[in-house]
Amino acid sequence: MQTTEKEASPLYDPKGIDRFIQTIVGFPKEGVRYRDITGILDSAEGFKLTIDGLCELLDGIKVDKIAAPESRGFIFGAPLAYKLGCALVPIRKTGKLPRETVTESYSLEYGTASVSMHVDAISPGDNVVIVDDLMATGGTALACAHLIERLGGKVMKILSPVELLGFGAKNGPLKGYDVDSLVKYPDK
Repeated sequence: MQTTEKEASPLYDPKGIDRFIQTIVGFPKEGVRYRDITGILDSAEGFKLTIDGLCELLDGIKVDKIAAPESRGFIFGAPLAYKLGCALVPIRKTGKLPRETVTESYSLEYGTASVSMHVDAISPGDNVVIVDDLMATGGTALACAHLIERLGGKVMKILSPVELLGFGAKNGPLKGYDVDSLVKYPDK
């Protein structure tokens, strides 16, 4: 049975974005505490705070391109790219892009998945920021970083509005990358 709960404050949330996020217990299956970010999207205030906050996390960083994985990364990556005046690179599930692509596979809890990007999306030396909706295990972000690096780009930062610190992505698969978020929850 799914229930909605409001939890104690996250470890870090300087913008007050947590008030737009609900925790759904038991979704998509029993034992999971799903952080529902759609409250950010259906609030003009929440969405503006989030996009402005992500931009602030990039102060002083030269960004040529924003890379965003399908599908909810597109939601945050597109306005961020627009605001920064740079290009948006969509990273999609394999088989969804029409031109020649480069592909990277990665592990999921119960199997594998792969993502692809056009081979001409990144030029050698491009400064790229990866933006997704939520950072958990870091698998998708790492696959995106590998694609960018294989094409000669430099991953300047990996951003998300929400991060679940309990998965340990920063000290695990994403160790060595600059990972940042606006709202940090201590658990999974």
